[in-house]
Amino acid sequence: MSVNDFLVKKWKIWYESLDVNHDGTISMEDVEESRNKFSELHHLDADKKKMVMENFEKWWHKYVFRGETGEISEQKFVDTLSKEFMADKAKFCAKMQNCFDEIFDVIDTNKDRSISEDEFLIAFKAYGHENVALDTNFFKAYNPKDGLVPLRDIVTSWVDFATSTDSSKKSIVKEAFEAGV
Repeated sequence: MSVNDFLVKKWKIWYESLDVNHDGTISMEDVEESRNKFSELHHLDADKKKMVMENFEKWWHKYVFRGETGEISEQKFVDTLSKEFMADKAKFCAKMQNCFDEIFDVIDTNKDRSISEDEFLIAFKAYGHENVALDTNFFKAYNPKDGLVPLRDIVTSWVDFATSTDSSKKSIVKEAFEAGV
């Protein structure tokens, strides 16, 4: 099993999306900025804020830093994903399923198993993506019904983004980032 250029390109896009402060590396500063912005934008009470802060940090350590400490370079991020993908694609895909299940569960603050446009925009703003028009277009690409997108649809699109080697398959996530999100 090899990793193709298409998948590597998407991982680089993902890496860039996680560089919340846009300094060229992923570090604890990105974790702090994303979770603080997310909590502030949602006006969470103290208990919920504490839980969100803990869940954000756990997610970053488990799925982004993957046992590493300090800054993570784009090359290190891609190399780690490549190694895991090549070792066992099924296990990698299952890990990505858990990764996006967990982060979107945190983003779904009202726990209705769907994402509203407000929840979506706040999540992207917390991750340093502040172009509301582009973020809104990204949300609308999911064809929301009554202003909501089922959590499963969003998670599925992100798992596909992180795991599919098929460049002929449409990717809502890839297209949104290529459009400037």
